[in-house]
Amino acid sequence: QVQLVESGGDLVQPGGSLRLSCAASGINFPIYTMNWYRQAPGKQRELVAAITGGGTTNYADSVKGRFTISRDNAKNTVYLQMNSLNSGDTAVYSCNAQRRISAHASLNYWGQGTQVTVSS
Repeated sequence: QVQLVESGGDLVQPGGSLRLSCAASGINFPIYTMNWYRQAPGKQRELVAAITGGGTTNYADSVKGRFTISRDNAKNTVYLQMNSLNSGDTAVYSCNAQRRISAHASLNYWGQGTQVTVSS
């Protein structure tokens, strides 16, 4: 059974920092691309950051220079370090594990999400 369990969401003041974690089980973690998505109320879900099994990273323009994604394959865990948070970062953050299985299909697994609220 595949499980992705996020943790680390909290209420934080503008300018503050948080680190989210996502612990995976039931998958061959090193071969999966790990993604962090977020969804704010009334908005579409957006990809925030991604990291391949080889460690290549990609970020949404809105978080470049503030957020850092990393992974520890020995612990089957992916992290999202978030700095200089602002109200626009308020959202439910979800972890996604993705592995392409063909040219037109991929396996996707999701966590339950963790709430990040940036407010004074």
